[in-house]
Amino acid sequence: MADIQKSKPTRFARELKQFLHYISLERGLADNTSSSYSNDLTQFSKYLSAIGMTSFTEAVPRTIQNFLALPVMMEMAVSTRARYLYAIRGMYKFLHGTGAIPANISDGVDLPKLRRPLPHTLTFAEVTSILEQPDTTTTDGLRNRAILEILYACGLRVSELCSLRQRDILWELEVLRIFGKGSKERIVPAGSEALKWIKDYQNLSRVLLVKKSSSSNDVLFLNKHGGPLSRMSVWNIVHQAALASGLAAHVHPHMFRHSFATHLLEGGADLRAVQEMLGHADISTTQIYTHVDREYIREVHRTFHPRG
Repeated sequence: MADIQKSKPTRFARELKQFLHYISLERGLADNTSSSYSNDLTQFSKYLSAIGMTSFTEAVPRTIQNFLALPVMMEMAVSTRARYLYAIRGMYKFLHGTGAIPANISDGVDLPKLRRPLPHTLTFAEVTSILEQPDTTTTDGLRNRAILEILYACGLRVSELCSLRQRDILWELEVLRIFGKGSKERIVPAGSEALKWIKDYQNLSRVLLVKKSSSSNDVLFLNKHGGPLSRMSVWNIVHQAALASGLAAHVHPHMFRHSFATHLLEGGADLRAVQEMLGHADISTTQIYTHVDREYIREVHRTFHPRG
């Protein structure tokens, strides 16, 4: 933070030393935490000094807010700015506890919210183009088409796809039984199109692949040696199909999961239903896709409204 002037060492240094002594000895915080607090509060004291203050006790809530809004701070990751505020809150809680200030002025300052980046998704046309790339007249190509179809139809994680077993396909119900994080079981609709490709793969490709090894253990998707397909292999299958379709951007399997959720919500699906299909324990994890959906709605308005 080269643009912030050096602080006056007197009261700032004394207050900081007392606070660090408190968190190290009385609260028993780790040395790394103490060092982090020291660095962050030193930078804050330099800012206070630069605006004419000589002590942490002279600041007001707006002072903290202005510090966090400095251009050099705004360029930092949100998690870093949050760490600064944790340190500042700790200092003012300490000062209030010792009677140095009448109230903890940091209580009125909100923590910077950790925003999840919006996921990158594919359009339906892009998904369709990728699905059509594998040469389904070959053993590997038919398998790859089935993999791509099921990734998009069910929104599976790569690990879930790789561990999917033949007995997990409930044909009459047109659903898959998926074991997600923590071996938590969920039921996901697969749809007739994806199931058709799985059936073709089983009848025409898997029967050839499984003969090469006895280690398949009923795993649905096999490699050329007859063993379970690895996660990296699935990544390569998706990436190569995307390149063949002419997409310049890096496309990975999880993008199919993002697209699955986004396209469902764009079509009017209930958020809780999408949460269940994705296997999210907390609906707040699923809600990120509603932001993408709102972007889509705004784009539709801009495109088709006379005054958009």
